[in-house]
Amino acid sequence: MSLNKVILIGNVGKDPDVRYFDSGAAVANFPLATSERGYTLANGTVVPERTEWHNIVVRRDLVPFVEKWVKKGSGLYLEGKIRTRTYDDQTGVKRYVTEIHADRIEFYSTGTRPADGTQQNANAGTPVAGQSTQSSAATTYQQPATPSSDAFTETSDADDLPF
Repeated sequence: MSLNKVILIGNVGKDPDVRYFDSGAAVANFPLATSERGYTLANGTVVPERTEWHNIVVRRDLVPFVEKWVKKGSGLYLEGKIRTRTYDDQTGVKRYVTEIHADRIEFYSTGTRPADGTQQNANAGTPVAGQSTQSSAATTYQQPATPSSDAFTETSDADDLPF
């Protein structure tokens, strides 16, 4: 058995490039940045922040959503498959390109609060695209759920953990 699944949370690097073909098919491409925080080791060595750039490819029902809503700087959660393709460049050198073929995209918010203590959701009222369980050809859009203020309360039942 094998599994090819990628889950990324990051920020869009530039507005998506959407192309339509004579057959009616469409494809959207955009870069997504994911970052790991920098840190300092116990011995004082500083490890800087590391940013990875991912080439995202979107096809079929998600293209209209990406074209309408996804912009440079958007925070996204996406699921897809990793694919590598090869081609020969103009000088005949074989080149490899690794892409993430997304099949689910949602807006992602860090849930940070402004200094005045009020909850701010930058994506409130913005649709979320995902896999539709309906058999209709149209893409379905859903409103993002806003968690209640007590949804993430801490509990001290650490002994109930299964590990």
